[in-house]
Amino acid sequence: MKVFDELNPPARLLLGPGPSPVHPRVMRALGAPVLGHLDPALIRLLDDTRGLLRHVFRTSNQLTLAVSGTGMAGMESVLGSLLEPGDRLVVCAAGFFGHRMAELAGRMGVLVRKVEKEWGEVFTPEEVEAAVAAEKPKAVAIVHAETSTGALQPMDDIGAVAHRHGALLIVDCVTSLGGVPVEIDGWGADAAYSASQKCLGCPSGMAPVTLGPRAREAMKARTRPAHGWYLDLGLLERYWGEDRAYHHTISSTMVYALREGLRLVEEEGLEARWERHRVHAEMLWDGLEAMGLSLHVTNPALRVPSLTTVRVPDGVDEALVRGRLRDEYGIEIGAGLGPLKGKVWRIGLMGHGSQKANVILLLAALVDLLRRP
Repeated sequence: MKVFDELNPPARLLLGPGPSPVHPRVMRALGAPVLGHLDPALIRLLDDTRGLLRHVFRTSNQLTLAVSGTGMAGMESVLGSLLEPGDRLVVCAAGFFGHRMAELAGRMGVLVRKVEKEWGEVFTPEEVEAAVAAEKPKAVAIVHAETSTGALQPMDDIGAVAHRHGALLIVDCVTSLGGVPVEIDGWGADAAYSASQKCLGCPSGMAPVTLGPRAREAMKARTRPAHGWYLDLGLLERYWGEDRAYHHTISSTMVYALREGLRLVEEEGLEARWERHRVHAEMLWDGLEAMGLSLHVTNPALRVPSLTTVRVPDGVDEALVRGRLRDEYGIEIGAGLGPLKGKVWRIGLMGHGSQKANVILLLAALVDLLRRP
């Protein structure tokens, strides 16, 4: 009979596109006693979490909660709860996750019109409006911080464009929430989702979601049930809300972790946290460029502070460098996706990982590895 070793995973400094380093206080919260999903003590923590999520989303939306699952569960819950077969959706796609939204909606029977640009570019309000005016969709979906390219989508006027044509605005905030300014009410966004394992500094497993009044009306106006039962935000709201109706056995452990991560955000202050991510990102950008490397997103104003894409130098085996970085320095960074596969490295400075010491260590390690044959 095979004997299984005691669990002893290696320590890694997670500086890739996610997951990110988990704060020690969040790790301690994970060790707290498990509670039942309807225990009054857990219910109080759920209420705390909803309030903290409203703070970090910058919204007053009543329907604000965390779906049990990763960021993809957030994406699927929002699309599947708001849209039904035959609805029209405009998706702005200039990277992997814009295309993923389009693919997912298409599987639900939604009529998808993709507005496409090169990976790493962003959209103007005029480009969005042209597509919306032509298609007259039920909703417009856009990625705020594209994890595959490191491009930061300006959100000014996008909500106004959607609403002017009677459409909802859905925003992917997976890599921005907690590390980059997110203003759900200020943008006029009707629905947004994120993930716990990025700038919130928690393990993966919870997907924050928020829906505004227009989105809730769209849910009520559906002519058939939501696409999925487990990710039906109407049913989930009944558990997270006052009804406390049983839906699934939520992981109290993951609730503890998310709540503690959100408490850390509140203690630091959102503006101070955004500034920390920006300062360390600029330090990284300056260091990479001083080494002679090129950043994929050339305009600094359009770079995601929490996720940097750097071009792999000609003649360099990018996978070999990533492997040596992991094995010799204990640092994980990410590879490129889609048309950027083999062409960029993706470096994350998210949440607890956004620290000056981490930037210096990574830059020193890259100097060492890139001068080797």
